[in-house]
Amino acid sequence: MNQINKDYQRLPGSYLFAEVKRRQEAYEKAHPDQNVIRLGVGDVTLPLAPAVIEALHKAVDEQADASTFKGYAPDHGYDFLREAIQKNDFAARGADVKVDEIVISDGAKSDSSNIQEIFGPDIKIAVGDPVYPVYIDSNIMAGRGGDYNEETGKWSDLVYLSATAENDFKPALPEEPVDLVYLCYPNNPTGTTLNTADLQKWVDWANENDAILIFDSAYESFITEEDVPHSIFELPGSRTCAIEIRSFSKRAGFTGLRLGATIIPQELEIDGVSLLDLWKRRISTKFNGAPYIVQRAGEASYSEEGKAQIEEILAYYRRNAILIKEGLEEAGYEVFGGVNAPYVWLKTPAGMDSWDFFDFLLENAQIVGTPGVGFGPSGAGYFRLTAFNTYEKTAEAVERIKALNK
Repeated sequence: MNQINKDYQRLPGSYLFAEVKRRQEAYEKAHPDQNVIRLGVGDVTLPLAPAVIEALHKAVDEQADASTFKGYAPDHGYDFLREAIQKNDFAARGADVKVDEIVISDGAKSDSSNIQEIFGPDIKIAVGDPVYPVYIDSNIMAGRGGDYNEETGKWSDLVYLSATAENDFKPALPEEPVDLVYLCYPNNPTGTTLNTADLQKWVDWANENDAILIFDSAYESFITEEDVPHSIFELPGSRTCAIEIRSFSKRAGFTGLRLGATIIPQELEIDGVSLLDLWKRRISTKFNGAPYIVQRAGEASYSEEGKAQIEEILAYYRRNAILIKEGLEEAGYEVFGGVNAPYVWLKTPAGMDSWDFFDFLLENAQIVGTPGVGFGPSGAGYFRLTAFNTYEKTAEAVERIKALNK
């Protein structure tokens, strides 16, 4: 008798950003004359860097010539891209990462969802709270969640590490045994960071407790402060306890191109089995490689010209983040993040529910954000705004929020 995977049916409601889009589109359909400003989903708005566009054109032309045509990419990525990542993202920062430990993919979302497949079904998972929903949902789909409590918004078999203003958005180390911990820094959704000493505590704890850290560094390119690590592999001891997931979506604006990488040190093992070998085996079986033209675009983002152009784009979004942060502070909101990340995290006014504040902003100021509770129970009473719209629309959104308060 045929059956479905019933764990999919156990997921409550729809995916967070799908629900945000649904509500936004319903409002726009009912109010076609309103100018809605979108500061919800973390999608970029500026065009790709000229060096990247040039590389795409060149690679497309190569596909028209039999002598330079490329079909399936190497399973784990072209060496020209892996070497560029190793040189620029790791060696340049003194991080010990080898080219063969870098596995190219179609994006950090896919990797952060799929990485759980190389672990056993009964491992104990810990997540920061609030958290990027994919970490939890992918493990629920794999049957690791236990029972869902609608009152608390928690799964019985997951360990939630609360991160709120009360603990400076730095989750405490687990008080019970866990096997795998997801960390995202700079953090999505709060926009906050861990400094070197904070992250070293996690590395030391993981090594002492035979745990593994999944470190999502998708927003590292937004870091502006000195004592904030761009990679977990900058820290001693990380090669025996950490896996890092990286993204081109925010660093180089590749949300539409899809490109990412996962790094697993060769010495990271469980019961003598290499996790790098397992991940490569999974990739070889389930993935035919990121497209050649996209990997060439990724390589171009590391050229001197490409890096300079991308830095201008990142500075544009950083300016937006500061504009939101300072504007909301001026309006009387309690605000976090926005300095090392493209996200601003704020407390909802007058104890308003996160989704109620979403509706309030949309109906009264025509602004779309993301309810904090959608990222987990500790996100209740918080709200996320992104810096990825144009400067002009971002400035207008801030003025609309200020006007609401008046």
